[in-house]
Amino acid sequence: MHVIEIKSGELMGALAQRVKELGIDNGAIVSLIGAVDSFTVSTMPRTDASQDVVTSYDQPAEMHGTGEIVDGKVHIHATMAVEGDRGIAGHVHRATIGTWFARAYIAPC
Repeated sequence: MHVIEIKSGELMGALAQRVKELGIDNGAIVSLIGAVDSFTVSTMPRTDASQDVVTSYDQPAEMHGTGEIVDGKVHIHATMAVEGDRGIAGHVHRATIGTWFARAYIAPC
């Protein structure tokens, strides 16, 4: 098990860099936890599962998620808890870490 902590920066890029440095080509992101300052996620429109609806949010959120690493590429699905006790979920494209942190627990395979 590897624990990768991101204290500031862009989550997806920082994770991809650390995964590469650790030599992890394939693995499970068994837990992702932390908080972000802004984020971009995508979901599928109800009429076409082959498409993405990408939405960016310029607001802080508590975060939890899971994912995988396949051929060195990081893929994460997460739920972002935002003001008003709402959850925004989807495939993570980008997330900015600054005020708090993000921690990914990775099991290589």
